[in-house]
Amino acid sequence: MRSGLWSRGLQVLAIGILGAIGYAAQRLAHASSELGVVSALGLLLICGTLAGEILETIKIPHLTAYLLVGVVAGPYVLRLVDHRTVESLQTFNTLALALIAFAGGAELRLELVKRSLRSLSASSLTQSLLVFAGAMAVFFAVSPLLPFTHAAALVTVIGIAALWGVLSITRSPAATLAILSQTRAEGPLATFSLAFVMLSDVLVIVIASTVIALVKPLLEPGSVLSFDVLAHLGHEIIGSVSLGTSLGLLMVAYLRFVNRQILVVLVALGFGFTEIINYLRLDPLLTFLVAGFLIQNLSNQGAKLLHAIEDMGSIVYVVFFATAGAALDLPLLYKLWAVALILFVGRMILTVGANLVACRMAHDPPVLKRWGWTGLIAQAGVVLGLAVTIERAFPKFGPPFRALAIATVALNQLVGPVLFKLALDRSGESSRAPEPSRTSLAPPTLA
Repeated sequence: MRSGLWSRGLQVLAIGILGAIGYAAQRLAHASSELGVVSALGLLLICGTLAGEILETIKIPHLTAYLLVGVVAGPYVLRLVDHRTVESLQTFNTLALALIAFAGGAELRLELVKRSLRSLSASSLTQSLLVFAGAMAVFFAVSPLLPFTHAAALVTVIGIAALWGVLSITRSPAATLAILSQTRAEGPLATFSLAFVMLSDVLVIVIASTVIALVKPLLEPGSVLSFDVLAHLGHEIIGSVSLGTSLGLLMVAYLRFVNRQILVVLVALGFGFTEIINYLRLDPLLTFLVAGFLIQNLSNQGAKLLHAIEDMGSIVYVVFFATAGAALDLPLLYKLWAVALILFVGRMILTVGANLVACRMAHDPPVLKRWGWTGLIAQAGVVLGLAVTIERAFPKFGPPFRALAIATVALNQLVGPVLFKLALDRSGESSRAPEPSRTSLAPPTLA
């Protein structure tokens, strides 16, 4: 016990020393932006790792520790990482999201999906319909408190509420995989949460594009209902699945016949191939998800892929979530905290209720009835990406709408992972903890 306290004390001291070094480096970085980025990257990586181990003693998830380190070191608290550096570090998110999608697809074993098909179908129905409709109603109720909807026509408020309903049904694959990788959880809750969160992103893409096409005539006078958006949606889904299939086959051949420098290949795919996917106006997350699923289920190379991703996991996750914490707009959250809190609580209540209905429909085990909703609270990159899309499609109210989304996501991002880890601990599924010095990207085999 005494040695453990001594070790934690040294870790706290190390964080303090690194913070002082980072402060000095930030002051010297005005002449060299590269120095600022490198020092910030090292600071977030080391301090995030140390903070994860320190806060683990009080059952705080590593993910939450990384976020808190980013918030404290970010431009609104200690200013060890400024706005310019945060924007530069966003580049690493491209690699992180590619690896997360790869790992998620590789963990979606076909037998796992078949075994959970009834639960996944019921939850997809209830979480999409009930949460969507309920979130619309909550947004409509608080709309008088929002400057951009206060004096708007009734039909306009309904249209904006529908867009908010779309944001409310998005989840965070990154947060789910991060918690599963830390706890090494096995069981119905871990299996369901992983499968649902990864598959729900495909459903969200369809719903979002459809809703945007339907509400545009309500929000822009003179606009007519156009099915061009739906045609683009079909192109995006079919193209992403086709490209993901091709990528998966190429990776199977590479892993089988070459099997060298896999880390270099993953980095190249994460940065370079993602740009190609964006240029083709396809969805990177769906593309890499399909590729990972194919590698796992149509070949025997899935274990090699997951092992290679694990080797990069400790670095990728810390940087990804610490950068997200540093990018958190605290003044904005303070300004919108009351409305954001109402929307956050409303969404959580709706998620719990939809989970209870789904469990009754699918006759799920008690653990899902009690805890199945906890893995569905966290939100991250997907919802922010949708908010940007909505901002571009509706510039009149898009900026304040996106600001409200950021404020609400901040609450979901901080609270959701804590609830999910607590559920895994209470359900007894997180019995195989990883070694303290290692944080893998991919969760254990759940099948």
